[in-house]
Amino acid sequence: MKAQAVVRLNFSSEKQLQVVLQALKPETETSSTHRSRVHMTTEAQSLILDFRAKDTSALRASMNSYLRLIGVAMNLQNLTE
Repeated sequence: MKAQAVVRLNFSSEKQLQVVLQALKPETETSSTHRSRVHMTTEAQSLILDFRAKDTSALRASMNSYLRLIGVAMNLQNLTE
């Protein structure tokens, strides 16, 4: 892998973090492309996403997808509260 990025997202609550983890879980279990991979870890109330890709285009696409999914999960959680 030639391109890499690490994103750390801090959440205001453990519940918010868990909602996002559950939303992303299916995405990390099966990779839709062989051009990029994402590894998720947690630390306290933070989610750490480690993106690795064969090129910068694949890296950007992967990051956009995950960050968009996180935004949708957080918006849905806010609507249901």
